[in-house]
Amino acid sequence: MSTILITGGTGMIGARLTEILIKGGHEVIILTRKPLSAKYLPKGVSHASWNIPKKLIDPVAFAAADHIVHLAGAGVADKRWNKKRKEEIQSSRADSGALLVHAMQTLPNKIKTVISASGIGWYGADTNSSLKNGFIEDAPADTAFLGETCSIWEQNIHGVSAAGKRLVIFRIGIVLSNKGGALVEFKKPIRFGFAAILGNGKQNISWIQIDDLCGMFIKAIEDQKMQGVYNAVSPDVVTNRKLTLAVAKSMRGRFFIAIQVPAFLLRWILGEMSIEILKSTKVNSYKIQSSGYHYQYPTLTEAIKQLIHPL
Repeated sequence: MSTILITGGTGMIGARLTEILIKGGHEVIILTRKPLSAKYLPKGVSHASWNIPKKLIDPVAFAAADHIVHLAGAGVADKRWNKKRKEEIQSSRADSGALLVHAMQTLPNKIKTVISASGIGWYGADTNSSLKNGFIEDAPADTAFLGETCSIWEQNIHGVSAAGKRLVIFRIGIVLSNKGGALVEFKKPIRFGFAAILGNGKQNISWIQIDDLCGMFIKAIEDQKMQGVYNAVSPDVVTNRKLTLAVAKSMRGRFFIAIQVPAFLLRWILGEMSIEILKSTKVNSYKIQSSGYHYQYPTLTEAIKQLIHPL
């Protein structure tokens, strides 16, 4: 089995990926600013230090790794966007990627593969073409903030290819998980009997169930034919309205009231971030499917059932 070095390993995606990797017999090293002693960690998991501003990374951990999963970056939706926060979002991705590339070039290592997160924020709002077929991986980056952020994210990890490493980049859709992210926010008003449809509710949501996302990362580790950019989304793109009502029905049956949250109110509450909440983006999943990945939860119905009513 392999040793996987994970950046951002304590976040929602990294924590679940670590669980699955350990169950599969792999060793996991999580890069963190504040490592914990091994006695506080599950068997098979260790912590190692890195300091992005000082451009330092644990050379022993780096030498031990067979593959890197790069998830590190300030949370896009964690805080209201202002100039300082936007700079933090972009610099956290640029600087962490640059540090990994520098380490590849200067530290002894046996790394075979680097798998990096990116986001479907790369794509802009739907066009006539995307509404028909969905955005594919060779579409240009959007010029808005998230498109620019994803472009910076990807550019700063591309140097690992020059270092002779196989590089896989996943542009991740809206991740559905009970441990954080969009689903947790959808569920909050539903607990009180209200299904909050955002704007007109017609905007396309390209989503992925967290275990499928982790499955894609594991396939990329194991499948040496995979290389380049892949959209990490479900084939079942749905509208905001359909997603919201599906969650509400699963949680409360018929006992809820659907309410519409006007776009102007979202703009007032969220500021510039509301652009992304209200944006419609239909993303194509053909490339990851053609790689041979088989979804555990290919439809929204299956994903919601598993998350709301797990066996």
